[in-house]
Amino acid sequence: MSGHNKFSNIKHKKEKSDAARGRIFTKLGREIAVAVKEGGATPEGNSRLRDVIAKCKAANMPNDTIARSIKKAAGEGDSINYESITYEGYGPGGTAIMVDCLTDNRNRTAADVRHAFSKGGGNLGTNGCVSFMFDKKGEIIIELKDGMDEDSMMETVLEAGAEDMISEDDAVIVYTSPEDFSGVRENLEGAGVEMAEAEIRMIPQNRAKISDPDMIEQMESLLEMLEENDDVQNVWHNWDIDEEESAEE
Repeated sequence: MSGHNKFSNIKHKKEKSDAARGRIFTKLGREIAVAVKEGGATPEGNSRLRDVIAKCKAANMPNDTIARSIKKAAGEGDSINYESITYEGYGPGGTAIMVDCLTDNRNRTAADVRHAFSKGGGNLGTNGCVSFMFDKKGEIIIELKDGMDEDSMMETVLEAGAEDMISEDDAVIVYTSPEDFSGVRENLEGAGVEMAEAEIRMIPQNRAKISDPDMIEQMESLLEMLEENDDVQNVWHNWDIDEEESAEE
């Protein structure tokens, strides 16, 4: 996990175009809909909804947009039911890829994901073909602003119930078990800690390097096609993107 500046990637994501930001808000709206359906529209009694709201705020989603999404999800009538599906496959160079989707049309989503893998030089696999290469963890990223001490932050993080914390330039990355994620995030929030990003992620156990320029181009195209699909919520992969490649994106 070392050598990958996650906080820099977060800042880069937040500077994306309005169109890209709109896609992110659409995806977050679907997460709100699922959370409300599962546990109700009141955040106080719905930990998953609280987690999604925190994720929305980290993505700079306006409060009124969040409120409208919750209200819409709580309404009756023409509300859409989303199904959660995860696809697994291989990208160029044998890279491992997992694709989390929320969809109201399984056939459409499966066809789109299969097309992206095929066009991007990869191939869609069966359930379980690459998931064993990842660990499911809660991940919280905290920017170390002026006056913030890493040692005191470590103390705060451990008191909040986290498993581990690692340093990365001007930020720290906190890891939790999936079961403890909500509690740790809320404890940090209660301690006044501002989080740049907080979500449950699939962390690759090992990274795969790609040296061939054509394969790198195919991989970038594959990831872009997946991430631009509204049905795709998250794309997890084990591609080892070095600093030069990140700068080109």
